[in-house]
Amino acid sequence: MRELVYTAFVSLDGKVDSPGGGPGEDHRSGGWVVKDIEFLPEAFSLKGEELEETTALMFGRRSYEMFAPTWRDSDDHAPYKELPKYVVSATLPDSALVEGWGPTTILRSAEDVAELKKGEGGAIFIHGSAELARRLSEAGLIDRYNLLVFPVLLGAGKSLFSDADIDKRTLRLRASESYPNGIVKLLYDVVG
Repeated sequence: MRELVYTAFVSLDGKVDSPGGGPGEDHRSGGWVVKDIEFLPEAFSLKGEELEETTALMFGRRSYEMFAPTWRDSDDHAPYKELPKYVVSATLPDSALVEGWGPTTILRSAEDVAELKKGEGGAIFIHGSAELARRLSEAGLIDRYNLLVFPVLLGAGKSLFSDADIDKRTLRLRASESYPNGIVKLLYDVVG
């Protein structure tokens, strides 16, 4: 069975929205990952570690539409170029898929994601896609959270977790590390 991993930059108050800033901001704190926090390469080493175990990428529609044209042409994201990609969307037409960014499949439902997980292959990483991550978490489909927690309180933006009255999920700490700039790396397995 394939592991589904949600990876995110998250504020201390659980917001994952607009870490790099950019179009579509609906709050004034966009770009919080690069503002007011000293850049330390070791605090971001998790991204390189993740790349070593990534066998596919998954996105929600909006994140795919933002990332695909940029990551396709980015030297920083070149290792992702030929990996299989999955976009979970009930509305994205096949004609909207970005050419030249490896094989991409549209999944229309959480049930399609569950079927994908039953197949052979390694870890599938979800980047961005907060709404998708919440839906898949509610469906019990997320296996691991790789989080870099930033020492900021945003108050606004998309939340990492749903506030719906769902069944409790128990997490087991896989690894953690703190850095002098206040960022904390937390890796959790979902165990029940």
